Amino acid sequence: MSMQFSEDGVGSKPTKRLRWATQRVTGQSGRRKRHSIMDRFHKGPGPNEKERDSGGVTQGELDAAQVQGDEETKDDESEQGGSQRRIFFNIPLPDDAKDSDGHPIQDFGKNKIRTAKYTPLSFIPKNLWFQFHNIANIYFLFVIILTIFPIFGASNPALGAVPLIFILFVTAVKDAIEDYRRTVLDNELNNSPVHRLVGWNNVNATEDNVSLWRRIKKATSRGIRLLVTAWKGRKERTNKGHRESASDEPRQSTETRATERNSMFSIYSPRASLHVSHGHPDDEAIQMTPVPSPVPGKERSGASSLGVPDRPQAMVSYEESNQGSASASRKERRQSKQMPSRFYGSLIDVTGQASGGARFRKDYWKSVQVGDFVRIYNEDQIPADVVILSTSDPDGACYVETKNLDGETNLKVRQALHSGRGVKHARDCEMTSFYIESEHPHANLYQYSAVAKWTQKDPGRPEDPDKDMAEPISINNLLLRGCSLRNTEWVLGVVVFTGEETKIMLNSGITPSKRSRISRELNWNVIYNFIILLFMCLVSGIVQGVTWSQSHNSLNFFEFGSVGGKPSLDGFITFWSAVILFQNLVPISLYISLEIIKTAQAFFIYSDTFMYYEKIDYPCTPKSWNISDDLGQIEYIFSDKTGTLTQNVMEFKKCTINGTPYGEAYTEAQAGMQRRLGVNIEEEGAKARAQIAQDGVKMLQDLRTIHQNPYLHDDELTFVAPDFVSDLRGESGEAQRKANEHFMLALALCHTVITERIPGDPPKIVFKAQSPDEAALVATARDCGFTALGRSNDGIILNVMGVEKEYKILNTLEFNSSRKRMSAIIQMPEDGRIVLFCKGADSVIYSRLKRGEQPELRRVTAEHLEMFAREGLRTLCIAQREISEEEYQAWNKKHELAAGALQDREEKLEAVSDSIERELTLLGGTAIEDRLQDGVPETIALLGDAGIKLWVLTGDKVETAINIGFSCNLLDNNMDLIVFKIDDETLESAATELDRHLDTFGITGSEEELKLARKNHEPPNPTHAIVIDGDSLKLVLDDELRQKFLLLCKQCKSVLCCRVSPSQKAAVVQMVKTGLDVMTLSVGDGANDVAMIQEADVGVGIAGEEGRQAVMSSDYAIAQFRYLQRLVLVHGRWSYRRLGETIANFFYKNIVWTFALFWYQLYNSFDGSYLFDYTYILLYNLAFTSLPIILMGVLDQDVSDKVSLAVPQLYRRGIERKEWTQVKFWVYMFDATYQSIICFFMAYLLFAPASSSSHSGQSVDDRERMGVYVGCATIVVVNLYVLINTYRWDWLMLLIVAISILLIWFWTGVYSAFKSSDQFYKAAPQVFGQPTFWAMSFLTVVLCLLPRFTAKAVQKIYFPLDVDIIRERVRQGEFKYLDDPAANVPSHKISSAASSEITQPARPHRIMNVPDDERPIYPPSIAPTTTTHGNSRSQAGSDGTDYTRHHPSRSIDRQTRPSFDRARPSFDRMRSSMDKCRPSFEASNDFTSAALLARIESSHSYGARRAKETTGSPR
Repeated sequence: MSMQFSEDGVGSKPTKRLRWATQRVTGQSGRRKRHSIMDRFHKGPGPNEKERDSGGVTQGELDAAQVQGDEETKDDESEQGGSQRRIFFNIPLPDDAKDSDGHPIQDFGKNKIRTAKYTPLSFIPKNLWFQFHNIANIYFLFVIILTIFPIFGASNPALGAVPLIFILFVTAVKDAIEDYRRTVLDNELNNSPVHRLVGWNNVNATEDNVSLWRRIKKATSRGIRLLVTAWKGRKERTNKGHRESASDEPRQSTETRATERNSMFSIYSPRASLHVSHGHPDDEAIQMTPVPSPVPGKERSGASSLGVPDRPQAMVSYEESNQGSASASRKERRQSKQMPSRFYGSLIDVTGQASGGARFRKDYWKSVQVGDFVRIYNEDQIPADVVILSTSDPDGACYVETKNLDGETNLKVRQALHSGRGVKHARDCEMTSFYIESEHPHANLYQYSAVAKWTQKDPGRPEDPDKDMAEPISINNLLLRGCSLRNTEWVLGVVVFTGEETKIMLNSGITPSKRSRISRELNWNVIYNFIILLFMCLVSGIVQGVTWSQSHNSLNFFEFGSVGGKPSLDGFITFWSAVILFQNLVPISLYISLEIIKTAQAFFIYSDTFMYYEKIDYPCTPKSWNISDDLGQIEYIFSDKTGTLTQNVMEFKKCTINGTPYGEAYTEAQAGMQRRLGVNIEEEGAKARAQIAQDGVKMLQDLRTIHQNPYLHDDELTFVAPDFVSDLRGESGEAQRKANEHFMLALALCHTVITERIPGDPPKIVFKAQSPDEAALVATARDCGFTALGRSNDGIILNVMGVEKEYKILNTLEFNSSRKRMSAIIQMPEDGRIVLFCKGADSVIYSRLKRGEQPELRRVTAEHLEMFAREGLRTLCIAQREISEEEYQAWNKKHELAAGALQDREEKLEAVSDSIERELTLLGGTAIEDRLQDGVPETIALLGDAGIKLWVLTGDKVETAINIGFSCNLLDNNMDLIVFKIDDETLESAATELDRHLDTFGITGSEEELKLARKNHEPPNPTHAIVIDGDSLKLVLDDELRQKFLLLCKQCKSVLCCRVSPSQKAAVVQMVKTGLDVMTLSVGDGANDVAMIQEADVGVGIAGEEGRQAVMSSDYAIAQFRYLQRLVLVHGRWSYRRLGETIANFFYKNIVWTFALFWYQLYNSFDGSYLFDYTYILLYNLAFTSLPIILMGVLDQDVSDKVSLAVPQLYRRGIERKEWTQVKFWVYMFDATYQSIICFFMAYLLFAPASSSSHSGQSVDDRERMGVYVGCATIVVVNLYVLINTYRWDWLMLLIVAISILLIWFWTGVYSAFKSSDQFYKAAPQVFGQPTFWAMSFLTVVLCLLPRFTAKAVQKIYFPLDVDIIRERVRQGEFKYLDDPAANVPSHKISSAASSEITQPARPHRIMNVPDDERPIYPPSIAPTTTTHGNSRSQAGSDGTDYTRHHPSRSIDRQTRPSFDRARPSFDRMRSSMDKCRPSFEASNDFTSAALLARIESSHSYGARRAKETTGSPR
């Protein structure tokens, strides 16, 4: 089959989309990028190619590039120590890919995933193995083994194993439930259906030799699964049977259905499938013929014919629609400029023959293998990492949702290979002949490099030689396992990675496990108990051995010889008998009790309705259940700004075009500045909002007089600027009108958004972008009459003031964190000019402006951008460059070479892109508001009152961060801002600056000062705050300066780190955590916050309305920052205090019991005999004393949640870590020792004078009856002691304590009623019938608890803690006002004034949370701040918003601006208000970002001079 491309054919020049490692596709124009170097000129030259180069490379260049690529590949392979993965399709394996038996050398992994730890056969041994990694379990197992031997004196070994068996059983049940859930999910995933090609030979797959053991395990698993299914009922059996049936029934054909594409409409040129020439549709079980998407909307000219439902087969291009003579003339001019289409080749070997046996069959995911062809349908999940060959869209586009990978719900575009778009049926798959060279599996979700290679044959010209062709494969062409297909009927692809080698599996399990601080310290206390136990056992063994070695003792007359036969052996046996006797000293039940307590605490946190965000239906979700007590010890909180303190809802507010500022806004930063001046912000805010609302009405009226924009909705307008509309009408001259139009055109063209059309009257156009900034820019262009309607084959269709135009996108160079800019190369439809539009950070754009041009415009625009930043707005610059066709063609060759590189592709693309983004012409700048979340200022103030220090680590510029700091109460007008900026970026300069600032506080940064700082947890005086940028932070984090910087920050109330990278965020957290030995908490919402979230002791993720990146790696997930106050100040404080008291009481009760046994040994020569019945010893921790102490850890409250928030200072006791200390541990230990003495010796003194008997004459002075006296009194004392230490005496606590006390008497009565109790038989009636028992029990309880009671009374009366005073005030009714429902409004009801609420009640579009490092529109440049650079104390009232030069608003090369209703424009009014805010520090120091930008030379322009020139003169 020959393929000809006529001169008249409309060229479908592909759009090259530059894809970066941190970027995802969001536009359809990204479908054709990184084209093959090798297939450029494989067809004969077309008629036009002599007149106009098609943008390709010569064969010589191609060969040179290929040689270079081969050399690079060899070098990389030698470094990696292995060759690349090769996957063959319908090609026999070459010899170097086979072993001696002819089997493939490469053994690809299975697609079956198993995240569960256990199988039915391995659960018991494996679970026991894991549980006995706990040293306490090993200890008690050893004790049980000892009890088996009668020589050690244990009477009932089976009963002795009950506690350990119970704990192991409970833990095993918990593990089994968790693992069962994982197993169910694994089975559901592995047995998910997928349509896989069968009936053909996959040469990459090897036979699966299942061993006998695996067959046994599989049979066991199936048997248990069948039993579970039968138990669940017939309905589930039926469903499961249906699910497991591998149905071969053909799926309904999509041949007569239009492809549903809700996200954008497709317009394309006629294109014939290769299948039409040679295929036989009737032979295929599942027929799919690509059909055009219906073009929604009737307002588009010439689109009516496309919308007819009974003509889905029509394939009409946009150019062929009836647009009238004007459109036709534009089309002719455009076609005259078009380049001929290139031939991409086809993976189908048209000379081959299909067997006809291949067909797509429904199969399981677990059956998929590397090299398989799979067909995926709309709404299906992707079963493995799949390279796309073809889709239902003729342009080869498909849409995926990556929520399971990165938490984002916005759709991304993926593209099919150009050479594979003819592969649509099973017959086509069987006739393909190619192989893929792929890189090895790695975890980077945003990078993939491979190449498809094949031999191109032309049956129409059999005399022509075969041509070797190749096409690069990137992440654009890869569907990752776990993604979901959306808005696309079907996708056909080949599998390259399966199972554990897929990217989602390589990224799983990265969250580090964390242990709470108390848990870490608890190990030492357990070791202390082990040492005490060892001492007690040694004493017992030594005394017993010495006693038997002495003669003339009474035991010689009563004992028939020793057990061991000699003193040394007797001592050895007694030692191990004592281990059994005193086993309760090591609290085995402590660990399981703490698990129960922490689980309950996590449940209460999850159930707290005051932390439930109804808007997105999200409660506070604990992900790590074992660190709740750490929440009560937090001293430092590290917070991101964008999306954490702010809403990540971007609203376009202001702009500057051609030197003219536009826009009205009353931002929260303005309100913060006015608040500092003592202005009534409610009154001023109301006036401003009224004025802006009035201006908004006027702007809407004026816009509609220019053009009846059907896509303009009143409630969505955020850019309020009537003067902009006036200038758009030409009232300020033609130059300004054209400048405004061109500026909005740039916003409408330079982006990667997906257009989504919502039907209605009028219709609605919304934009899905990977950054909310970008969506805000495109939405504002839409509101002003420049609406992006969607994308065509190789361009974008705009509605420009009522006229539809198609702009051809030649290349899109997208944003990444290092570039901080994005560009679009556009061919204009009017005259065919090639224009590069670029937007990005101001420093980046200014450095690329054309040297020596626009000096005044550059200076004025810089002033405007700085003023916008002072208002708390995010700014960026817009620029452009016209490119000649010759320059573009030369550059495009380099771009093609870089796109086709298999090694270092990203670096080469970045270098090529940088070469074209130079010699720019400045158009203007934009300002976007990211509003604070509700309740942020109140929360920060509350946390500050609690003694918690909040640091903000953000990627925003200094001025923006400072103003947000003021608006959210992080900074105030009385603080001196220490702005740390090292100009020469040397360690010596940084050290000098640090020493100078340290001298302000009278410190030097020594080791002694660091030791004192670790002990001092008092919040610093609110006199200073530090602001530092990323470059300076890199210097001070050096090992030589880190300590000094840490001590300087310790003296400051607030710290703002601006322009920091994710790794720097983590480094700052690590510096504070280890340097000051404090508890830290990090809170963020994006992927760039994951590093610091994992580094901190507690990580909190903000679950935004779209993104969930940070939540995946966090310990706690909340929906709003304001919920942090309740999580920390209420639940955190409660949990820490409860755990501290619970653990201390646990150790106390074990000491009391064990030492009572020890004192008894003094009177029996330490022979290891039991004072208590053995059941007492076993049930003491399990039943008699466990419930009250667990209830204390779960429900105890010193004050209510309302009081905890009303008096946040109560939290400071947790910061100082006073609820659990080693001193407290030893105090409880000594108190327990005293009480054990009372408990034993009260009974001893009762029985010592004479023998005792019951009223019936039966003796009650034997060992076991005496044990009832001691044991019952001890258990009563312990439970009452726990009650005394409990703050909240409610009915439940009193009931549990009473039940626990009564249980010992109940058990004694029941157990002693049976003769099987041996010597304990009838002990209850005999002892309980003695008045001495009750009298002694009462006196024992009083004497034991009297010291504790007295100490508590003295402490609370004469040395009260803060909580004691607050509790007394609560009882006096001083906090009754908190019971008023109005005073208990959940924090999410708090709202903050925002300018966005002025013009519209409806919420703006919520776009996904994107990390600052991945925003296409990045906050502006790294600029010196506007405050005290170079001096330690700025002038009083410094707020970082001063201004350098004060000029009235001006325009460049335009007519005088007419006056409006207001006295002057908003820009001058805002600048005037800022002049009053504080004196002009920078007037003499010139450190504003405007001054910096005015001095920036275009260092990236051609021929840029590196020598420093005179500062201050604009260039």
